[in-house]
Amino acid sequence: MAFIDYYKTLGLTKTASDKDIKNAYRKLARKYHPDLNPNDAEAHKKFQELNEANEVLSDAEKRKKYDKYGENWQHGDAYEQQARQRQSQQGGFGGFTDDESFGGGDFSDFFKSMFGGGGSRQTKYRGKDFNAELQLTLQDIAETHKRTLTVNGKNIRITIPAGIENGQTIKIAGHGGAGVNNGPAGDLYIKFSIPDDARFKRDGRNLYATVKLDLYTAVLGGEITAETLTGKVKVKVKPETQNGTKVKLKGKGLPVYKKENEFGDLYLTYDVQIPVNLNEQQKQLFEELSKS
Repeated sequence: MAFIDYYKTLGLTKTASDKDIKNAYRKLARKYHPDLNPNDAEAHKKFQELNEANEVLSDAEKRKKYDKYGENWQHGDAYEQQARQRQSQQGGFGGFTDDESFGGGDFSDFFKSMFGGGGSRQTKYRGKDFNAELQLTLQDIAETHKRTLTVNGKNIRITIPAGIENGQTIKIAGHGGAGVNNGPAGDLYIKFSIPDDARFKRDGRNLYATVKLDLYTAVLGGEITAETLTGKVKVKVKPETQNGTKVKLKGKGLPVYKKENEFGDLYLTYDVQIPVNLNEQQKQLFEELSKS
């Protein structure tokens, strides 16, 4: 696989500050986000490269290894371990410097011999893990469904359980980076982002919503139509219902994560609407009502 310059990917140089990295990633991620480029394969590829670059450069330890070892940064620990072992065998003491070569060679000689350069000793190394973020709506998580994701140029079909939490992460084993020297592949970690919904506020399995209620129905009682995640339902309103009254619609919340046939509740808060633009006759009726 060709070496990817993470700094170049973000349009930066090695002197970039943490803030520069953060700002550059945010700007480019917005530009190439799959939601804004749904049918653009190149944009999807660019977005993945941006995520990979940001994952490394925004982490102080990973960035240090990347700056030191370049494309072989993931194997930096192995290099240092081998160097310490070699020095111990030769009777040396203390550590080794950043400029010290490995057995008279250099970084590249070591990596060639250890990770596929034709030497007799080739250690298997696990591939790196990939991280991705998937945005869902409350409607999406109202039921278990399947979705196809494109990760590193490959289509992966995953099952998203109903009721998954905002910020929850699931692991897809073996769908990370390829291993070295026939080592096992890394894993793919998908973090779910579920933004606030215009209709409902979520608290775990329960949902909360505000419903407008006209004054006449509030006073006399009646029936209204309320929205739920699974469709509209009829709700009876008791006479003399006060503003701010809360009612519970049992089982109309979200499914409980990985628990079949268990659901939260939907709580409605009534917002009683005062009539406006009354005509004279209507005002007179209210005046008579106030005197009775």
